[in-house]
Parts: sequence; C-alpha cells; structure tokens
Amino acid sequence: MAKKKGKHFYDYSLLFCVIFLTAFGLVMIYSASSYTAQLMYDDASYFMMRQLKIAGAGLLGALLISKINYHIYERVAVFGYLLSYVLMIAVSLFGRRVNGKRRWLGVGSLSFQPTELVKITLIIALALVITKMDSQINSLRGSGLVIVMTLPIAGIVAANNLSSGIIIVGIAFIMLFVACKIKWPFFVCGAAGVGVFATAGPLAIFLEKINLLQPYQLERIHVWLNPEAYPQDGGFQVLQGLYAIGSGGLVGKGLGESIQKMGFVPEAQNDMIFSIICEELGLFGAASIILVFLFLLYRLMLIAENAPDLFGALLVVGVMGHIAIQVILNIAVVTNTIPNTGITLPFISYGGTSVLFFMIEIGMALGVSNQIRLEK
Repeated sequence: MAKKKGKHFYDYSLLFCVIFLTAFGLVMIYSASSYTAQLMYDDASYFMMRQLKIAGAGLLGALLISKINYHIYERVAVFGYLLSYVLMIAVSLFGRRVNGKRRWLGVGSLSFQPTELVKITLIIALALVITKMDSQINSLRGSGLVIVMTLPIAGIVAANNLSSGIIIVGIAFIMLFVACKIKWPFFVCGAAGVGVFATAGPLAIFLEKINLLQPYQLERIHVWLNPEAYPQDGGFQVLQGLYAIGSGGLVGKGLGESIQKMGFVPEAQNDMIFSIICEELGLFGAASIILVFLFLLYRLMLIAENAPDLFGALLVVGVMGHIAIQVILNIAVVTNTIPNTGITLPFISYGGTSVLFFMIEIGMALGVSNQIRLEK
C-alpha cells in the first residue's frame, strides 16, 4: 500500500484571532464614530458599515489567497517591485490631495493608498532576494543590496507619508535581522536610534535649518516634546487623547460612554481609536487587546519557524514585522511616546485600504501555514 501523505496544517488560531480583532474594531468604530457620523451623514453606523463591507471582502480575499501556493509570488516579485515605483510616482504627480498631501490614487469613488501595496510588494521582493543570496546575505554586499532595494522606494513614500516610509524601512530591518547571522550592526543601529530619540529636539532644529525637515514636521516634534504649549493647535489632539486615556482608569467608563469622542478627539475612529478604547474599557481593556496582538504575533512566529522553506519563512517574518511595527507606533503616538503621525491600529482603526491590505498579508501567512505538513 502507498504511504499516506501527511496532513497539511492550517492556522485556524491566527484566522480566529484576526476575525476577533476585526469584529472588535467594528464595535469600537461604531462607538467612536456614531456621534460624528450622525451629525455629518445622519447615520450613526455610516463608518462602521463602510468598514464592515471592506473588512468582509478582505477576509474573503484572505481565505482565497491562503489556498494559493505561495511560491507563485516568486514569479511576480520583480513586477510587483517595479509596479511600486510606478504607482508611487503616479500618486506624487496625479494623486488626490488630502490635508495637503498626495496619498490617494483612484477612479471615481474608488480610491486606495499605494503605500499599502508597496509594503506587500517589498516583503515579497526582499524575501525572494534574501532566499536567492542564501549565505551571501551575511556579507556587506548582500546586506547592501537589501538596503539599496529599500531606501529609494522608502524615500519616495516618505516624501508624502513619512510614517509609512519609516514602516517600510522597519520591515526591511526586521527581515534582514532575521536572515543575517551577524547581529552586532543591528544593535549599533538600534543604539543610534535611541540616540536620535534622546536628542530629537536639537536634532530636528538642525535638520530643519538644512532643509531636510519640513517646518510642519519640526512643529510636530515641538508639540510632542511639550504638547501643553500648543493646546489649541498641534497639541489639541494629543492632549485630548491623553485625557481620554487618563479618564478611563482601570476598567473604563463603559462601552459607548466616551466623552472625548464627542468632537474632542478629531476623527476618533481613525488613528486615535486606542485612546477611546482606553477611555471606555480602561487599562484592563487596552491590555487585553495588546495581549491579543501578542498572540497574533506569536502565531505568525510559529508559522515562520515551521515554514517549509526560507522564502515562506521570510514572507511571514515580513508580515509579522509590519503588524508589530504598526501596533507599537500607533500606541506610541496615542500615548505621546513619539511624535504624532498618521498610523492606523491594524484591523481596528477605520480605514478601508489599511484593513484590506492587512487581510491580504494574513492570507499570505495562512498560505504558508497551509504548506506545512504535519508528521504522523
């Protein structure tokens, strides 16, 4: 008799975790936006329903993608990488302006942010390049190639969206860190980052004088360092977010009972939704959501460790790095640990492009898990 083939693994824990975060996000979007939506659109569920439709489509797409053999991405890696440049140049020239920045491409009522696609295509391209180089990735030439692939596209993205440019560099940093056996250069870079963080004020003034930093970016750093000095300008959102966090206490005011969402925290359903979570559900609710994110990252780490090959492992590492960076940066912005930047909380913040592309990344990770064979 022929030997039975080992069963394929499928990480249902990761899938259910994503579904839970998305469902929780829909509840919090309704809670945070119902007041504003009623005033603006005469429909308290306006933002929640828009998010529900896109999240539902994204989840369906993730399930379909998870059944695709992930090695097919190798064939489109170069095309996707080049397409990233085309789209970013197009958005810089023809994109729709929002708050003075060109970040959206679209036709008619349909639009998306190409920066989200860039993150996925870069993950695939770097995974392929690192896999092809094998042990040469530990050489200066190998690491240099990854840096050369990352910095130009990150620079183009950062010109209109600094936070996304930082995230793209962070994804490449994590993938390179995992792939390289030599770790000390990464710790040196980390120490340098701490140094920049500690001297942010004087350094920002110097960079602005030599035109490497825009005046509005310098103002954001001043607001970050002393938000109380800008209570009606740049510091308004930060201070209101901190008031929301502080007023929530240990167990919060109760779901739907936020005061700060009543026009005090601008667009509370977007980047600042974590402050509303803290106000309504308290420290306990906020810590619980952080633990769910940690579990999600743990599942991704298990998939990466057991992936059938290096390419699959690096795909999942890229996805894991992307989600981890955005969670950390979003919470850091809300708590004023870093300067205010437009970064969504994955699966929870309102934003169709964000949730759609995060679902695609989860589909890719589930696709890798589906290729893992269970030994009998």
